[in-house]
Amino acid sequence: MTSNRLDRRALGQTLTRLANATVTEALAVDKLTRSNSMARRIGITGPPGAGKSTLVGRLAQLRSTTARLGVLAIDPTSPKSGGAILGDRIRMDELANINDLYIRSFGSRSATDGLTDNLPELIAAMDAYGFDELLIETVGVGQAEYAIRRQVDTLILVLLPDSGDAIQAMKAGIMEMADIFVVNKSDLPGAPKMASDVKRTVIMSQTAPNGWVPPVLLTSSDDPASIEQLSQAIDQHKQHLEQNGTQETLQRERIKYRIRRLIERETARVINQLDTAVLDAPLLEQYQAVLSELQLSVKDNS
Repeated sequence: MTSNRLDRRALGQTLTRLANATVTEALAVDKLTRSNSMARRIGITGPPGAGKSTLVGRLAQLRSTTARLGVLAIDPTSPKSGGAILGDRIRMDELANINDLYIRSFGSRSATDGLTDNLPELIAAMDAYGFDELLIETVGVGQAEYAIRRQVDTLILVLLPDSGDAIQAMKAGIMEMADIFVVNKSDLPGAPKMASDVKRTVIMSQTAPNGWVPPVLLTSSDDPASIEQLSQAIDQHKQHLEQNGTQETLQRERIKYRIRRLIERETARVINQLDTAVLDAPLLEQYQAVLSELQLSVKDNS
């Protein structure tokens, strides 16, 4: 566990600045958030209503006893108002006073992949502040929300006992990418059957190129033993990754994602500022105008 005391005020200010940073500002602070240490990253995703936030809270409370742990919880941002209801922070308020546990919610902003703008920069800041482990809770889950896979070491998919339709929708997506499956609220009827259905789906969809067979667990926020079992599964997956030496591949994928998101955001900014003359021009001229503006932007930032 990191021994130096966490400066919560300074960290909070840093995260706020990064969360609101433009692409230019994110590039400017890159050197300030670089660190030789790297927190272990655990992603938690699943359909709305699966109890992700409560489960994350219980898991964070347990794992923060042996590590400096941060929780980055992402809530949906309204495309109309631009605001976000940061419900995750409200549901985890009882954990706010644990010394080595830090919780922060963010709106998804312009991100449409279940994450939030500047997430790589936010994670880099947490690394610089000496966190040993990060729990990253996504907005929700869908076939298009693959980005979390590239941002974490271990991905947990949380399901409900009655989410058979959700499994059907996710078979070609996140079901093939999760490292641990959790049927949450296991005190509800149908939980054991749901777990059996998930196991069958895992057998059919998982190729397991590195030999890892994703466990399917039953959890309940009122059952500490089930949370302990999930925590142990996370540690087992960590050991598996260390033995298989896949960290370098994961890191390269994260770098690619970070570059792509910065380019996507800067491209969107340039397109939104195109004048009428360009918008009325042929497509090739529009394309060239955007590229030209992007080149100017790179020169301004160099």
